[in-house]
Amino acid sequence: MGRLLYILASPRTRRSHSAAVANAFIEAYKQYNPNDEITKLNVFEESLPAFDGPAVEAKYTILHAKEHSQAQLNAWKGVEGIIEQFKSADKYLLAVPMWNFSIPYRLKQYIDLLVQPGYTFTFSQEKGYEGLVVGKPLLVVYARGGRYPPGSDAEAFDLQIKYVEQIFRFIGFEDIKSIIIEPTLQAGPAVAETNKNVAIEEARKLALDF
Repeated sequence: MGRLLYILASPRTRRSHSAAVANAFIEAYKQYNPNDEITKLNVFEESLPAFDGPAVEAKYTILHAKEHSQAQLNAWKGVEGIIEQFKSADKYLLAVPMWNFSIPYRLKQYIDLLVQPGYTFTFSQEKGYEGLVVGKPLLVVYARGGRYPPGSDAEAFDLQIKYVEQIFRFIGFEDIKSIIIEPTLQAGPAVAETNKNVAIEEARKLALDF
């Protein structure tokens, strides 16, 4: 039995194009993998721990091999809980809309909790940075109001895909697949609906061998 973690990064669950495509993937995945465990984590509904003063101090206390205070220990347990849930999965699905050319702030908060030395990456003078979450596939569903095709002037504004792929590759992911729904606004609702339906069919096909 495998474990799939579905990370939803849109608060517009009913009208979200990325969620609609990701949900279609989940429906098909269940048919092909009826015994797998699927966990859904909506970063806008999850009570994510704050990565604030005590948590930051706890991080550097670990790095410098010093003893935690009780406040630091309590804060760090929350961070560790998020990391443990993430690392316990075998496969990952991420649904992410573009916000201001990048990603929603709650997804960034989640990623900032995950990316910790000794947990999801390591560093040595000999090898440099090495990711610790290896051998696991990730499918990312991207939705964007405009179009940012490779080679176009608009491509430079696309910090969504660039950041997501870079940060997940940094922590060890190599098998990263993507589905892009664009434009969802720029060309009107009819084009957006057509693009969403095409993406849904692609998602169902990818679920077969994921």
